[in-house]
Amino acid sequence: MKIISLYYNEGQLIKKAVKGDQQAQKVLYGKYAPKMLGVCRQYIKDVHFAEDVMINGFMKVFKNLDTFAHKGSFEGWIRTIMVRESISHLRKKQFVVYDDEVFDAQPKETVSGGGLLDVEYVQQLIDSLPEGYKTVFLLHAIEGYGHQEIAEMLEISEGTSKSQLFKARKMLQENLTLKGMSPKTKLGK
Repeated sequence: MKIISLYYNEGQLIKKAVKGDQQAQKVLYGKYAPKMLGVCRQYIKDVHFAEDVMINGFMKVFKNLDTFAHKGSFEGWIRTIMVRESISHLRKKQFVVYDDEVFDAQPKETVSGGGLLDVEYVQQLIDSLPEGYKTVFLLHAIEGYGHQEIAEMLEISEGTSKSQLFKARKMLQENLTLKGMSPKTKLGK
């Protein structure tokens, strides 16, 4: 019978995983997969596609694990890979359109939610945004990227990034107002 320690030193796990230790890779995957699926799901509406993106992201994590400099958060490093993988997926599927016509052509979705803003309801509101708006909003408001970084990532102008964020916020606030809710704080300051 093999005894497995319940507490792992993350640094040692990473070193073992770099050397190809499958048990260490399994533990790292088990620890971070649920959070990273949530990250991918923010960008990709269909949970099945989000799972595929997450798995591809973890393949990149383990392939490039030797490049992790052990400076800063390991979780943050993985999260960056997942965000970039999600954007790459959207770009390949050509779901991201940065065009005002998309906003006008979008059917007004109704999202049911209670009086309190729970995570699922907020995710539904974000999912109701056109993909371009949603991607810029998430990168800026959730991930904390600046407009110049977003512009480089998405291969758009900085002005387009600012415009998409403004329109995303406005659309989210309008949806909240239509539901009889008054957003107490500005979305994605």
